[in-house]
Amino acid sequence: MATLKKTTLRSDFKTGEHIVYPAHGVGEIVGIEEQEVAGIKLELFVIAFEKDKMKLRVPVAKAATVGMRKLSDATTVKKALETIRGRARVKRTMWSRRAQEYEAKINSGDLIQISEVVRDLFRSDTQPEQSYSERQLYEAALDRMSREIAAVSEISETEAVRQIEQNLAKSPKRGGKADEEAVAEVEGDDEKHDEAA
Repeated sequence: MATLKKTTLRSDFKTGEHIVYPAHGVGEIVGIEEQEVAGIKLELFVIAFEKDKMKLRVPVAKAATVGMRKLSDATTVKKALETIRGRARVKRTMWSRRAQEYEAKINSGDLIQISEVVRDLFRSDTQPEQSYSERQLYEAALDRMSREIAAVSEISETEAVRQIEQNLAKSPKRGGKADEEAVAEVEGDDEKHDEAA
């Protein structure tokens, strides 16, 4: 029974296939090797991450549990690009808490969650500059997103970044704090008006 389970899990991923590993992004399975660890023989996927010049070995049986998945389909990519065109949803919590949430979304490996981070941390030229940590998180999310879009669409990463930036340019313009407060006041007035009616 254990051998059947191995074959089904193994057949999900093939050598030469691009996959997404949550903590590292898009990689390519370059082989499947057998190693003996603590007296137990293990079948391992050997995953190469070209950009990071790194190889990772993941036990075949643990591939699903660690969150390794196939590349997103074209529909998911389209949905991710629609997500970044939306209005930024920045919570009014402390930066350290938001940074942890953004980091968790980036490391989830989910393209939609990564696109939410890109959308929320994007700043146009007319907006105030990002802090160093905001910039780091934004670039990490942009990198993960562009690598997956490039692999799915079979285009270069530069083209994928250009595509993302074009979609970000279509998003509603966001101003500084004065604009946010004005929007909050207008929304508050609308709620009061609805209650009175």
